[in-house]
Amino acid sequence: VYHSSFVDDDETTKACGCPLLPLKTHIRGPAPAADSDKADIVDEAITFFRANVFFKNFHVKSPADKLLIYLTSYINIALKRLEGCRTLAVGTKAIINLGLEKVPVPGEPTFPFPGLFTLPQSQEEAELLRNYLKQIREETSGRLLNCAYRTNGTPNKWWLAFAKRKFMNIVIL
Repeated sequence: VYHSSFVDDDETTKACGCPLLPLKTHIRGPAPAADSDKADIVDEAITFFRANVFFKNFHVKSPADKLLIYLTSYINIALKRLEGCRTLAVGTKAIINLGLEKVPVPGEPTFPFPGLFTLPQSQEEAELLRNYLKQIREETSGRLLNCAYRTNGTPNKWWLAFAKRKFMNIVIL
């Protein structure tokens, strides 16, 4: 399993045990800005996805690994939605629709990993995590489109083939 290179830092803001790591993004949200020349957690998740998706277990070494697990699962969901999209335009619509869905947080029945993150102590903490996850999902979706489709707009079979994989034996509908 490939683990995140982001180590536990006491200065990193956390919500529900999830570190709010910096992102290279133009999307508004609670994530701090990252250096454009350094890799962020989204880069790691996309880079490690095709290797990590084969694992049924994932030993968490740091809080950033929890976010990596969440993003790996999200990439799997996004690829599943892109699987039937034959052009970049159709794929973009599918990803935008995925981004418009309500983002569940720990404690809600639709959260995919109960127990991965702690339950929110307040409504403000829940909303902070929801906004961060929404921002990071949107950023991941945009970068994933660049991988899943070639420059001419046709699907990249070397990426979309991974939509069939089940990460940690989680069935995606």
